[in-house]
Amino acid sequence: MEISKLTNPTVKAAFEAWQSGNSDEWLSFFTEDAKLLDDGHPRNFKKFSTEAIGQEWFTSIEEVNDNGLTIYGDFHSDKWGDFKAYFKFYCNRNGKFYQLEIGQTK
Repeated sequence: MEISKLTNPTVKAAFEAWQSGNSDEWLSFFTEDAKLLDDGHPRNFKKFSTEAIGQEWFTSIEEVNDNGLTIYGDFHSDKWGDFKAYFKFYCNRNGKFYQLEIGQTK
């Protein structure tokens, strides 16, 4: 997959960890108390990360916005099928992500 659209180096590294199914590396980019919003609904971030990683991934990147913090693209889930989705990362002053918003797009 072409990842040159990912211009934020921390997002790119976290994305690569997600895509490769490496939950320990993925979690290392986030604060201990990171929040997750899934289609606007709060979910347990660590539970989602350990259950979904390796079972869900982007199949293409269509667009990157917000200074490289938001990724839009085609997404595959072994449980939910194929659909368009986004990941939006929120970064603190220390370079760690404190929140992740995910969801389906139209």
